[in-house]
Amino acid sequence: MQYHAPLWLPGGHAQTIWPALYARRNDDTPLTLRRERWTTPDGDFVDTDRLDSATPDAPLLVLFHGLEGTAESQYVQAFGTVARSRGWAFAMPYFRGCSGELNLAPRAYHSGDFEEIGWMLSRLKATHAGPIVAAGVSLGGNALLRWAQEAGDSAAATARAVCSICSPVDLTAAGHAIGKGFNRLVYTRMFLKTMVPKALAKLAQHPGLFDGERLRQVRDLYEFDDLFTAPLHGFRGTDDYWSRASAKPHLQALRIPALVLNARNDPFVPSWSLPRLHDDVGRFVTLWQPAQGGHVGFPAGRPPGHVFSMPTQVCDWLAQAL
Repeated sequence: MQYHAPLWLPGGHAQTIWPALYARRNDDTPLTLRRERWTTPDGDFVDTDRLDSATPDAPLLVLFHGLEGTAESQYVQAFGTVARSRGWAFAMPYFRGCSGELNLAPRAYHSGDFEEIGWMLSRLKATHAGPIVAAGVSLGGNALLRWAQEAGDSAAATARAVCSICSPVDLTAAGHAIGKGFNRLVYTRMFLKTMVPKALAKLAQHPGLFDGERLRQVRDLYEFDDLFTAPLHGFRGTDDYWSRASAKPHLQALRIPALVLNARNDPFVPSWSLPRLHDDVGRFVTLWQPAQGGHVGFPAGRPPGHVFSMPTQVCDWLAQAL
């Protein structure tokens, strides 16, 4: 990846926070997405925002969002805009509980949710005539890689290529990093601000699901995952969840082209935990590890900057598989 951060925005925290809040993420035409609701095999629902192309056989870019992401997240807007400029269709499925309405089942979503990813992709494959490529941001990227790893050779029947962007492929390393220092004060607080009320609403919906008083006291993602995410999704606790859901130990199992993109100054994905070319990956994996970019930031241009550089280069890479 060819990326150099602008001189006016130095450091991983600035390159993470500023793009999310202030950088331009659209061209001159606003991105208009159409909402679909699907019934899941367990009787729940998920929502998907779609941008349809003029031609039914155009490539479809599927983007899986990060923790607490929405269609308004800067990376969703930027990827949708880049896809539209190429004449591609675009879809962003929401993980359960993230589309603005509480889902029905006694579950939410998690970093290793490969069964849900697989079902979403198969649903899109069944309704789209053109080839499919998929990208996932942060949590969504790790889950996407886990799907491709579990699917093995059969993944190629659904997607031509996949990409993870700033994903915590070593969940233990990233989980502990986000719970310390500035990360804990800023990012952990930001995530828990929405995650805790959603979990308490889930408890009201399914009384006795977990200890509500304990949940109100959680102060980091380790505690939240131990009380809520892990037990609701079949894990023995946070350590078991982070270990079993991490994509890094299984990168050699991939059998379709996979791009793993991580900035080395990501505030909560430590550079020492990133996969290494000769030790961790197989022949289907391409690693991009630029020195700068922050966490899903990659700002470019003059102030206030824009966030098109990374999505453009990712789409260039994915296009090679079409």
